[in-house]
Amino acid sequence: MATKNSTISRRVARVRRALKARANGRPRLSVFRSSKHIHVQVIDDIGGRTLAAASTLEKELKDKLKTGADVAAATEVGKLVAARAKKAGVSTVIFDRGGYIYHGRVKALAEAAREGGLKF
Repeated sequence: MATKNSTISRRVARVRRALKARANGRPRLSVFRSSKHIHVQVIDDIGGRTLAAASTLEKELKDKLKTGADVAAATEVGKLVAARAKKAGVSTVIFDRGGYIYHGRVKALAEAAREGGLKF
């Protein structure tokens, strides 16, 4: 029987493999969600570097938010990463939900990034 961690690892690998197969050179918008915070990066897999990043641990967001673990925080992080990606010259990305279900904080971050001007 598979343990919970191995099941999650398999799901993450499956999602990432499918994304890389259809990325066509587009940068990847990668989401990491913890119980207290949410982090997002725009990653260029070909060059192996991060083009833009945002997190609820940043001072400008930490002062504004009540907590880093709710939908409002994810929305603010999505808006911030979209602005930083546009500044770095990125307009289209492929969304890497990282094995998380597209619901709640992950969905709020994705919708805020779309509203901020990223296309995926």
